[in-house]
Amino acid sequence: MVGRPYRYGGTGPGGFDCSGLVYYAYRKAGIPVPRTTRDLYRHAEHIPVSGIRPGDLLFFRIHSRGISHVAIYAGQGRIIHAPSSGRQVTYGELDSPYWRQRLAAAGRYE
Repeated sequence: MVGRPYRYGGTGPGGFDCSGLVYYAYRKAGIPVPRTTRDLYRHAEHIPVSGIRPGDLLFFRIHSRGISHVAIYAGQGRIIHAPSSGRQVTYGELDSPYWRQRLAAAGRYE
């Protein structure tokens, strides 16, 4: 889905928001997950960031004290996420200063 447009509330190939991308990807893998970032965070099995593996979720605090963004860990220090309006689903580098300072938690659904 890399390259697909960001769309607030989007849950399909026509466009995604961050939690919609997770919802779509996990549903395609046969794993039911909640729809919103908040609920994804609340119901995930929380794991140490040092133990993440591809497919795990990473939760970020972007604009507030609460969790406001979710991404899928792709492995090798990369994340896949739907960033914001006007942008597209893309890869990011977990070790970049932007993501590293906003990383709040990691979670797993199996």
